Amino acid sequence: MRRTERYPVEGANSLWHIYKTVPFWKVAKNFLVIQTARYTPFLPLKNWLYRKFLGMKVGKETSFALMVMPDLMFPERIQVGANTVIGYNTTILAHEYLIEEYRLGDVLIGDRVMIGANSTILPGIKIGDGAIVSAATLVHKDVPAGAFVGGNPMKIIYTAEEMADR
Repeated sequence: MRRTERYPVEGANSLWHIYKTVPFWKVAKNFLVIQTARYTPFLPLKNWLYRKFLGMKVGKETSFALMVMPDLMFPERIQVGANTVIGYNTTILAHEYLIEEYRLGDVLIGDRVMIGANSTILPGIKIGDGAIVSAATLVHKDVPAGAFVGGNPMKIIYTAEEMADR
């Protein structure tokens, strides 16, 4: 089970209550920073923007490819280890707005992790050191260290032990 905090809402769906859960000006600032970072080809600049203006914890020499979309409302709940690659157009979510509740959860991505293009990482997920996530994967549960995972829904393709044997 993902590690998320649940907040019930009454009446309209939880997204309708968005600015009761996060300030408008925070979302506006985050939008500008994220859109700038999505298009910049300078990796050190991206990491600096994410650390300085969004409060994300980003390890040394981590690479966010073009068009990566960190959580717009709660990016400070995302932590990425050192020497990790986040592939093109990947989305990293720290929130979910549902009909009768919204959920928040930290996303912890370890060191030397490879996340393939067009993947989506849901809130409350931990991806262990040295893991590989194939392209277009929906990461809806934790990924053990050193594992190779893929698919929608995500499945373990090889464990760390099986990867070592290959």
